[in-house]
Amino acid sequence: SGGRLPVRDEGTVALRRDLQALRLLVLRPVGQATGTALSRVRNRLLGYRDEENLPDASPAVQDVFRAVGEAARAVLGLRIALGGPQDESDDTPATARSREELDAEDAVLNADAEDAEEKPTGLRRPTTRAAVQVAVGSTLAMVGGELLSRDRWYWAVLTCWIVFLNTASTGEILVKGYRRLLGTVLGVLAGIVLAGAVGRHTWTAFALVLLFVFAMFYSAPLSYTLVSFFVTAALGLLYTLLHTYSLSVLVLRIEETALGAACGVIAAALVLPVQTDRRTNELLATVLERLGEVTRSAVEQLSGGPPVDLLDQARDLDQALADLRAATQPLTHPVTPLRARRETARYVVALLETCAYHARALAATAELLPTHPSIAADPRLRRAAGRIAHNIEAIGSHVTDEHSTARIETGPSIASLLGPAAPGAPRYGRVTDRVLRHLQRLDEGVAGLARPLGVPVKASDG
Repeated sequence: SGGRLPVRDEGTVALRRDLQALRLLVLRPVGQATGTALSRVRNRLLGYRDEENLPDASPAVQDVFRAVGEAARAVLGLRIALGGPQDESDDTPATARSREELDAEDAVLNADAEDAEEKPTGLRRPTTRAAVQVAVGSTLAMVGGELLSRDRWYWAVLTCWIVFLNTASTGEILVKGYRRLLGTVLGVLAGIVLAGAVGRHTWTAFALVLLFVFAMFYSAPLSYTLVSFFVTAALGLLYTLLHTYSLSVLVLRIEETALGAACGVIAAALVLPVQTDRRTNELLATVLERLGEVTRSAVEQLSGGPPVDLLDQARDLDQALADLRAATQPLTHPVTPLRARRETARYVVALLETCAYHARALAATAELLPTHPSIAADPRLRRAAGRIAHNIEAIGSHVTDEHSTARIETGPSIASLLGPAAPGAPRYGRVTDRVLRHLQRLDEGVAGLARPLGVPVKASDG
């Protein structure tokens, strides 16, 4: 029997033609990749990235057409990268979309490259610096702990490790070491009293140990001093249950704890130190940046702009504020000798918390716009809130650069800047009135940051 001729449907014929066109597109030199005919070929191949442009063929053949379209997009990206800007006059919507996607990908790659360049390397990396500090502190604690006791030297090393956990500056390490030492001393005193009171009552001592374990984990988010107290008190009772209780062992624990905390502080202060001021300035700049983002996004949405994810932005603001609050603990601690500095730090943090509250209130109101029929956007808010955004940026520039010449602006109230929507119309409605109150308090709070942070003020003409 004679062989059958292969079936040549229209889809297969078009596929052969477009594969040849793709080959031509790839082989054509960059400098010669011009002309109307070549633009038409490119546009046709890129059109296969849209489902409506696929020919009527089997699913397998359609997959090949999709692959041809993606290959044409890759060729377009190579030509843009090698040849620079190109003539876009003959672009179809599919080609224009491909160019936009390539531009977006290029912007993301550039942003990633910039982030990689900005990240510190070597000993400037926080993780590397902390590893070196812990290694030096542990060595000192190991040698000193061995001199105090050959059996309990690891208590000093353990304390040295603990004071470095969740800390990023010398001041934070000092405060954490102080709290651990205070909790240990109080725990030893409690252990001595309890050992004498319930030493002969085994089940009572066992119940107290369980109670202290519960209290240790319960108080962990509240106070590290309490955690150290309950751990040491439980340890004294455990020694009583095991009939190995000794006053000298509990006193040795105080000595080893003090030694470990001192070694950690010495290593943090002398080996690649991170000053508390530098750490708080970095976190303060982050808080101001997050505050500006939430305020701008909320006002933009309240003014009729497109909706954005305000929830994530507000969450980032809260996290940045929590980090700043933790970093300022060495400055706001009751035992700090710098009273004026302590009051300034407390004042700044309190103002930032007030500003964050009003920014979150604006974001919550903006989130109601799409679903709440009684809340409507007001385009006038965008103009009225411009001063707040400017002032946040000015303060942030002074925090990051002490030589900055930016000034904050003051002037009439936010409500007076709004103005009537039309002649004879009411100045603002009930919802806008509520928004204006938050904007006014936010404006006052941001302006209040200027004095403690040393930002010059320029009165506006309005």
